[in-house]
Amino acid sequence: MIQAAIFDLDGTLVDSLPGIAASLNRALATRGHAGHDLDAVRSFIGNGSWMLCRRGVPASFPDSEADAVNRAFMDDYDRTWLRGTELFPGITELLAQLKAHHMPLAVLSNKPHPFTADIVDSLFTAGTFDVVLGHREGTQPKPDPSGALEIANIFDLPSTGITFIGDSLVDLETATNARMQPILVSWGYRPIEELRATGAPLLHATHEILNHLIC
Repeated sequence: MIQAAIFDLDGTLVDSLPGIAASLNRALATRGHAGHDLDAVRSFIGNGSWMLCRRGVPASFPDSEADAVNRAFMDDYDRTWLRGTELFPGITELLAQLKAHHMPLAVLSNKPHPFTADIVDSLFTAGTFDVVLGHREGTQPKPDPSGALEIANIFDLPSTGITFIGDSLVDLETATNARMQPILVSWGYRPIEELRATGAPLLHATHEILNHLIC
């Protein structure tokens, strides 16, 4: 029986690709690098901002260059993210129905925690989520299970009674590592064929999530 749900943020609840791509390309330009189109940036997303920038920087450059681009990205994204981020269709209604069924809800993202909290505060009604965690300094990002297990501890629930909903293999690995029940969604940033090949439940609309969780 599913007793609670944890959602990934980017590619699952919100379409943040345009804002991320714009900030990344401006950050790259400040260092003299060429930018990337939306399809390329889509493939960079999922492992946090530093890895996003590492993938955006030419491979011949050292990690110190990714550090510099990441600092520029963080500064730009802090000022501009709202212009390029919106909810996926049906998300508001899905969350309202889950709350009506008194299901504890959380967000766990590899996006830096301040951005994660700002996006949730700005785009969702207060109280929608019981716990919101982004990547925090000194913690391991997904697919390390520590963040998911921290949420399970806050909920005072066994991890096996919690579903983890995301759009990527990182989210699937997080669910597996935390011994949670995975759900993958097809409207995010990874190819459907890649997600289907995992054998995990793959859902294509928000009403399917509701039907899966509320039996």
